[in-house]
Formats: sequence, structure tokens, C-alpha cells
Amino acid sequence: MSATAGRAISPSVPPGRRPAPGRAPKARERRTLEEDPRASGFKIGPLDWYVFFEWIKIFVTTSLGFPVLVIVIDLTDHLQTYLQRNIPAPQIALGYIYWIPGSMFLVLPAAVLFATVFSIGALTRYSEITAAKASGISFYRLTAPIFFAACLSALLGLGIGELAPVTNAKHDAILEEQQFRGGNDRFNFAYAAEEGRVYKVGSLDAQRGVMNSIEIERRGVGFDYPTYILTTQSANWKTGRGWALGPGAVHVLPDSVQDFVVSFDSGRDNHLREAPAELMATPKNPEDMRFAELRRFVTALQRSGGNADELKVELAQKIAVPVTCIIIALFGAPLATSTQRGGAAYGIAISLATTVLFLMMIQLTKAVGAKGLIPPYLAAWIPNVIFSIAGIYLLARVRT
Repeated sequence: MSATAGRAISPSVPPGRRPAPGRAPKARERRTLEEDPRASGFKIGPLDWYVFFEWIKIFVTTSLGFPVLVIVIDLTDHLQTYLQRNIPAPQIALGYIYWIPGSMFLVLPAAVLFATVFSIGALTRYSEITAAKASGISFYRLTAPIFFAACLSALLGLGIGELAPVTNAKHDAILEEQQFRGGNDRFNFAYAAEEGRVYKVGSLDAQRGVMNSIEIERRGVGFDYPTYILTTQSANWKTGRGWALGPGAVHVLPDSVQDFVVSFDSGRDNHLREAPAELMATPKNPEDMRFAELRRFVTALQRSGGNADELKVELAQKIAVPVTCIIIALFGAPLATSTQRGGAAYGIAISLATTVLFLMMIQLTKAVGAKGLIPPYLAAWIPNVIFSIAGIYLLARVRT
């Protein structure tokens, strides 16, 4: 009689094969299913957190390091000016703290590139990528936390793009940039306001809040939205109520033939909300306007017959630059696998060269789009298209 008599013998199940229905897997089979990363779905493990936090550390250091360098250079150039204005040192420091978001916006893609190149470069140099591949983890799966982090940085870039105009205004107010323009009078200027209105002003006395020889023009497109021209000899600023117009006339021009004229003794302009001091200021830079504000300004400029191509490029770049963070990670991840040839110096050289190339392409495409040689909105996205093609090509060549 066999020594195994009285014990049930179950047939063994080959590794990787599902156990028979109705029977729970043995302990050995359970271990096989748990240890094989391909046997389960996408899970976040310790390796993912390790790669993610290594990337984040380099990204935070770089994204804050570049603005600090810019601040040091700018402070060196303007410190004497601020001291002559009797601005205390804590106030100067606070002003530059408010300037950090504005100086971070364009360097975010560079920070993403540095973080990607150095984090993956370190994994390559210490053979951690080789070990991951040997355990069945592909290069694409290994770098998934980096692409996720790049998406978060893109969202951060969109937020900074909206926050920077506010903090830039705080910076200018704290450092009294707007108080040292000189003079309270302005003569013979035009101002493009919202809804396509253009104000042509003979003279402005900002201290008294008085404008003279005013012509307000709004270009239309027909009877439903007619062109009109309003003329008045004077307007006075009333705090809390806006500009009060003196005697004048409104010419309504639905086409090139008809002209309806309405005279008035007084009126109020509810569309011009800018105070006299704001009209004295030079027009805002695009980086000092939020997305919606810049879009309204572009629309007003187009309706007034001006050339808005350069501003259209700036408007599109408020979206294109944050999206570049994702594309630059796609480009930098396969590029970083070659940094083991030269170590950290090679990684720094690749990152700096790519950053300089990216910034040059932004300025070049902005100039080309501003001249109308190509559509402005397309010009803003050309760097992204080029880096996307290069990234996909490099990623396809990586041994997974």
C-alpha cells in the first residue's frame, strides 16, 4: 500500500495558468499572481512614488532657482533707484516676492526638462532602469509618474498665467513703479477700450480729472451693429460714477451713405471705466493681462482697425506654454537615457541647450506671427508641434 494513501492529491497547476473553476488557488499560486506585475492591472507602487518624488524635488528646485537668479540680476540693476525712492528694504523684498510668479511662467518648461533629464539620468546611471526592465516593468510604465507630474506642472502653469498679472500689479504698486512717470498731462492720444470703442482725446489733465476735445468711435458691421461717432468738447471724472460728458453729438452710420445725428446737452459714458491716472499709464504689457482681459483687448483692437497679430500670439502662448510642459517631458524622457555617457555635466548641457532652443523658437515664432507671415495662433503652437514630433520619434527608439 502506498505511503500516500488516505491523502487527496491535487494535480499541480502550471505557473501562469488560471486555477480550475471552483477551486481556490494554492498559496504558491497566489504568490505568483501577486508578484507578477503583469498579472494585475495598473497599480501605484513604491517605485512609482520614488520616481515621482525624485522628479518633484528637482522640479521645485529648478522652477524656483531660475526666478531667484532673475531677481538677483534685476535687483542689482535697480537697487539704487529703489533706495532713492526711500523704499525700505522689507518692502523691496516683498515686491520681489510678488514678482516670482511672473518670472516663473516661461521657465516652467525648462524646469520640467531639467527634472526629467536628471531624474531619469540618475535611474540610468545606477542601472535602476535595467533592474526595472528585468523585473518586467517597461520604460513607458516606469516613466508614467513623470508624465503625470508633467501634467500637474501644466495645470500649475495655467494657474500661474492667471495669477502673474495680479502679482505683477502688486509688485509695481509696492515698488512705486507707476508713481514716477512724471507729469499729469497727456496730449493727442488714442485709447482702445472694451467692445471696440476707441477714444481720441485732445488733452487730459489727470490731476483735475478733465478731458477735452473727445471723439469716441465704435466700428460696426451694419444696421444690427452700426458704427457711431460721438464728439464732445469736455468730460469730467466723477469718483464712483465715471466720466460725465459735456454737450456734444452722436453720428450713427449704419452704412456709408446714411448718417443719423443726435445732439445732447450732457451724458454719461458707462463703458469707459478707467480713472484719469489709469489713462495716463502706458498700455499694459500682454504678460500683465489675464487671459480673458487680453482676449477682450484683442477684440477691441481688431474692431478699432488695429493690428492685433502680436497680441494674438501672446494670447495663444498663455495656453501653449503650459502645454509645453507635457510635451517637453515626452521629449526629455528618452533623451535622458543617454546622459550616462557624460554624467551630470552631459545632462546639464542637454537641458541648457534645449532650453535655449525652446526660448529662441518662442521669440522667433512670435516675431513671424506678429508680422502676419503665418497665422498668429499657429505661430504660438509651432514649438510644441516640433518638440512633439521629436519626442515621439525619440520615444519610439527607446528600448523598452
